[in-house]
Amino acid sequence: MYQSVINKTKPEMQKLLNKLQEEFNNVRTGRASTGIVENVVVNYYGTQTPLKQMASITTPDASSIVITPWDQSSLGDIEQAIRTSDLGFNPVNDGKSVRISLPPLTEERRKELVKLVHDIAEEVRVGLRNLRQDAWNEIKTMEKDSKITEDDRYDAEKDLNKLIEEFNKKIEELSEKKETELMKV
Repeated sequence: MYQSVINKTKPEMQKLLNKLQEEFNNVRTGRASTGIVENVVVNYYGTQTPLKQMASITTPDASSIVITPWDQSSLGDIEQAIRTSDLGFNPVNDGKSVRISLPPLTEERRKELVKLVHDIAEEVRVGLRNLRQDAWNEIKTMEKDSKITEDDRYDAEKDLNKLIEEFNKKIEELSEKKETELMKV
């Protein structure tokens, strides 16, 4: 009976893990990546539109990104959105596309980005703990309503803790991988 609560919680935890991966993709490493800018929101004819939905994004080399919009009239909007985003890039509009040159990361900036990665991972851990607490409250309510036994509650607690450990391990692996990627010169 308690398995339904755990089975309902697991996809929510996976969503948090997917969100973490997406956030990590937005953190810049030493190489150019389309993931850095693809979720920048552009005010396109009054609608907030992610860049990846309105342009082709390529990385011709390791230190530059080229954004070629499908509608050439949106070049100015794209340039403005990148300039005002918190990425700190200075885009160049050449009339057909927007180019971004990525300066090499300094050691200080790398350390700041590692700290950011740890902060993002901690936010996701807090989300996991909240999901665990919700599931645990639901299980305790089931026991109180005599839907499950005390033994079932102990089993549920063990299963829930095992699930949390599994997701925390995945978070740790993703964080370490991103940190290694950031510190590589």
